[in-house]
Amino acid sequence: MQTQKYNPSNLVAAQLQQLTIIRSILLILLWSSVFASIWYAIELALTPIISLLSLFTLIHILTSFRLKNPLAIVKIEFFIQLLIDVLLLNLLFYFSGGATNPFVSYLLVPICISAATLSWRFTSLITFFSILGYSLLMFFYQPLAVFEMDHHSNGFNWHILGMWFNFFVSAMLITYFVVRMAEDLRAQEDLLNQMREDELRDEQLIAVATLAAGAAHEMNTPMATMKILLSELRATRVQDDALMQDITLLSQQVDLCAARLKQLVQDADVDYQFQLREKNGLEYCQHLLDLWQLMRPNLVCNKTLSNQLQQAQIHYDSRLDHAILNCLNNAADASPEKIAVDIYLEEKNIIWKITDWGSGFTQQIQSQIGKEMITTKSDGMGIGMLLTYASIKRLGGEVTHQTNQPQGTVTIIYLPIVETPS
Repeated sequence: MQTQKYNPSNLVAAQLQQLTIIRSILLILLWSSVFASIWYAIELALTPIISLLSLFTLIHILTSFRLKNPLAIVKIEFFIQLLIDVLLLNLLFYFSGGATNPFVSYLLVPICISAATLSWRFTSLITFFSILGYSLLMFFYQPLAVFEMDHHSNGFNWHILGMWFNFFVSAMLITYFVVRMAEDLRAQEDLLNQMREDELRDEQLIAVATLAAGAAHEMNTPMATMKILLSELRATRVQDDALMQDITLLSQQVDLCAARLKQLVQDADVDYQFQLREKNGLEYCQHLLDLWQLMRPNLVCNKTLSNQLQQAQIHYDSRLDHAILNCLNNAADASPEKIAVDIYLEEKNIIWKITDWGSGFTQQIQSQIGKEMITTKSDGMGIGMLLTYASIKRLGGEVTHQTNQPQGTVTIIYLPIVETPS
């Protein structure tokens, strides 16, 4: 689930795509009108009209191929496309009754499209050429008898019918385009808001990372001191079996912390070089669960690992390890007696489903998780889930939370697998 990058040309390309759809409808109607005039033996300047329609159709086809080109589409190109529509339509109306042609009001459509998508300068030019063309068509055109305003002939009926049909088509096209453009603009706005949230979160993470680097360096001294004190306690309290068990457990925890600090430094060097490692999905998930069980030896965890994980490869780094371990620890803190972990393959993702039976999240907290520093623990710092969301999202994954019935939380982690070339 990769995060979409904001690119202004994507919006212009979507606008041009919608314009080609409108053109397709328009060209079908125009060609149909030509064939209908031939069928009903209506006198029409067929040679220039068919030539212009052929040119219009060719431009439409070339534009469709242009949309498949990866080269970015800019506003000026979209403006030129609209201007071509205005000029070609004016020429077509010149040979088909000028201002008496009821379809002449279609010139409002390019104006509306420009007003919804382009700047004031471009829209002013489109409006100017549309009005200029309409004004000239009132005096300079090749008349068509079928559109003449004669109230005593059947021509008037044709004109009224044509005006109604043109109004209907124009209204439908304008509505379609404006609605679709509004949806695209809302999508772009949502994307920009998401980018602002990500930027704010990244700034917080940089501050946390700076403090964490200093803290990790300073922890070496107290860790070494604890090791010495535990060695001395083990030597002087050999007779106390209960105390020796506690000392052994504490020594294991200290050794684990020391090993994690050492591994953190090594992994940081690899991550700094942007090197992702690859591992079998089943082995990676099993390794993480085994490591976590060393940290939580007394917790009952119902684990289910699908054999399908053996077929998948996954990209990972130390930050992903910490992110998943943090989710497991949060579930264990919320539900100290037991949790359930189901890991399986679904389409192109490895799914971690972590279920606890704790007090759960309120609606407000659930909406803030991963976006800002927030904690539900009395001794929490509020950075765990922030780091978790950022680390998993960086690798193209996602974290979601659902309410577990009758109580608790279900945390679902989506991790994309490595796609092998076919």
